Amino acid sequence: MSLLTDLVNLNLSDCTDKIIAEYIWIGGSGMDLRSKARTLSGPVSDPSKLPKWNYDGSSTGQAPGEDSEVILYPQAIFKDPFRRGNNILVMCDAYTPAGEPIPTNKRCNAAKIFSHPDVAAEEPWYGIEQEYTLLQKDVKWPIGWPLGGYPGPQGPYYCGVGVDKAYGRDIVDSHYKACLYAGINISGINGEVMPGQWEFQVGPAVGISAGDELWVARYILERITEIAGVVLSFDPKPIQGDWNGAGAHTNYSTKSMRSDGGYEVIKKAIAKLGLRHKEHIAAYGEGNERRLTGRHETADINTFLWGVANRGASIRVGRDTEKAGKGYFEDRRPASNMDPYVVTSMIAETTIPWKP
Repeated sequence: MSLLTDLVNLNLSDCTDKIIAEYIWIGGSGMDLRSKARTLSGPVSDPSKLPKWNYDGSSTGQAPGEDSEVILYPQAIFKDPFRRGNNILVMCDAYTPAGEPIPTNKRCNAAKIFSHPDVAAEEPWYGIEQEYTLLQKDVKWPIGWPLGGYPGPQGPYYCGVGVDKAYGRDIVDSHYKACLYAGINISGINGEVMPGQWEFQVGPAVGISAGDELWVARYILERITEIAGVVLSFDPKPIQGDWNGAGAHTNYSTKSMRSDGGYEVIKKAIAKLGLRHKEHIAAYGEGNERRLTGRHETADINTFLWGVANRGASIRVGRDTEKAGKGYFEDRRPASNMDPYVVTSMIAETTIPWKP
């Protein structure tokens, strides 16, 4: 008699060339991930060879009931760490039947920016530090925290080790390995300042791939927390009071910044970001005003400032970059619930000289 786990872990390649493709897309809130699976006749490695598909947009808040069909365009393929074998995860974006991107499709505009010759020539690199909080399922309170109460004050938890400091490491490590298996360029993990809060980093990734990889990394994390019976939160300030919020610091460089004399290019780029501060803040995630208070390693939401090695700044430049005279900088303003397609393309649009 087979156990359920035996059937879940069946190796399809033993008996068929067919594979399962899990199509992933972003739902109507702009943060909810959706997915469904279909059978394909054999392995596929090129997203342009995958069939388009459709879904009921009236059930995701993306179309009216009388005209509910939304079309999925496959854009990026990753190995499936859950089904394994030749099975795949497919990141898609969404269009009307007439071929127009729906309002929540932020990838389409980002792809246009990144494919512009002036932008592509600068090879924009991104490294995104995605913070998140793990919550107990029934009470929506951080894991490891006493019900209705609080742990000891912040201090011992950042990169901490031990049962009284690190809560949820099995989930974090499972996610790390699953992302590596999938082909995501995940570059590290660490425990964060608030207990029950963690971070993973994706990058360096070039252009539109930064958004694709971060969204699929989020999807994999959602699936793992589903298995673990834990709620995943990207709220930028999940616990009020003297507790750190959750951000998505975005590290960025262009070819010119990475070349000799790049520090001057970096300073000019930062000046351009300062001129569009309000526009960027408006696009950097909902609820960010609860996080960007000028405390807990943030700059006040209404203030734009930059500095070397200053974690209380809007933009931080590393000591190594200052010393080398070239390198990258970190935009510390994006919230944990930001859309990476929006943030990465907006940074490029603001800082790279180009003719639309």
